[in-house]
Amino acid sequence: MTSSTLVRPAQRTPFARYRHSLWLLTKRDLSVRYTTNALGYVWSVLDPLLMSLIYFFVFVVVFKRGDHAGEDPYIVYLMAGLLPWTWFNGAITDAARVFAKESKLVRSVSLPQTLWVARIVLSKGIEYVASLAVLVIFAILFHAPVTWYVFWFPVGLILQAILVYGIGLIVAPLTVFYKDLERAIRLILRLFFYASAILYSPTQWPEEVHGIPVRAILQLNPLTGIMGLYRSAFWPKEFNVFHVIVSAVGSLVILGIGFLVFRRSVPAVLKEM
Repeated sequence: MTSSTLVRPAQRTPFARYRHSLWLLTKRDLSVRYTTNALGYVWSVLDPLLMSLIYFFVFVVVFKRGDHAGEDPYIVYLMAGLLPWTWFNGAITDAARVFAKESKLVRSVSLPQTLWVARIVLSKGIEYVASLAVLVIFAILFHAPVTWYVFWFPVGLILQAILVYGIGLIVAPLTVFYKDLERAIRLILRLFFYASAILYSPTQWPEEVHGIPVRAILQLNPLTGIMGLYRSAFWPKEFNVFHVIVSAVGSLVILGIGFLVFRRSVPAVLKEM
């Protein structure tokens, strides 16, 4: 026996078996998505690309407010926010219906139930990383300078994965019991989109509106610091230590709540299915 001998599945540690199963499910998702569609990879970037062009046209061409809507070049600023938002929105939307969509498979295989949420987060995350090639192309075309803050980019990836996973663990079981919650989540995500500094910089938040401390409330949004980590690669002033700390603490708290909700709900979910 050599050190290169393959370890049989039964001989793997629980973590290794979990990781192996997660990768197999993720590859299945990506394979189905890319081999059954003629355009394949294009679909993962088409939506954020079109939305970037639409917002650019509205803010810069129509209303001539490019200098006030974000940083120059604004098209790169938009894409730096819309690409990770696509990951966030898509993963949570899919997690909300994962048990309804995969009910037969969930009942027929003996796997940790958290895998069904984790593979959505991972597959959508891989799509996001693949879509960064488009951001790089636009950054080159529009001469957006890259700064050393680009090394904070992986931190943004990790925090977003934790945040999305935590939210996914919460919504996945709850939508089994409350069918209307899936539609409610879509509405909440639309509101959350405009509260996450995706189209503009957090520096443009008003201190208060009609006595409501808008800036203080919006600063508690974990996505704010994550978006700042991504965008600081091109605009260092987007990096805000307080926002990053809020994102890190908020993401970990949501992950903890997610595990608690999921663990207590799964037995009832399996009976409901």
